[in-house]
Amino acid sequence: MEKSYKEFLSQITTFIFDVDGVLTDGSIQISSNGDLLRTMDIKDGYAMKYARDKGYTICIISGGKNEGVRLRLKGLGITDIYLGCPDKVEQMKEFFEVYDINPEEVLYMGDDLPDLYAMKKVGLPCCPQDAAPEIKEISRYVSHKKGGKGCVRDVIEQVLKVQGKWNDHK
Repeated sequence: MEKSYKEFLSQITTFIFDVDGVLTDGSIQISSNGDLLRTMDIKDGYAMKYARDKGYTICIISGGKNEGVRLRLKGLGITDIYLGCPDKVEQMKEFFEVYDINPEEVLYMGDDLPDLYAMKKVGLPCCPQDAAPEIKEISRYVSHKKGGKGCVRDVIEQVLKVQGKWNDHK
């Protein structure tokens, strides 16, 4: 019998998140000068900063290139931000080598086909409630929250609670 996703939570040291459809709801607004605007959930941001402050490694790998996204994530203390990534698997491998990360200790949350192969290479592939069917099929956990609506907070909170690091204020 396959292990429940909860059995993987205690081994997670690293989080990898996609942007569009995970940190955002996947929609964009287009300004009159052509800028593409996205909305992120403040609770997702808080959870990422909290996890970072607790010593977890957080990596962002996205096909999008929005510099506003980079500024927001840098403001949360995230330094491993890879935007405009055509090959997420290759970028992830490089990230693992730099930090000597064991893929079994990684939670990757993606929502659509560009995340598929990278998600297959980690210990805990997860997705938002509104992810593509192919992504839901390979995910060990499907959040009850949609992309951009707290799904990142959901998985971070679960991992930190299991590891006794949520709400310990140390």
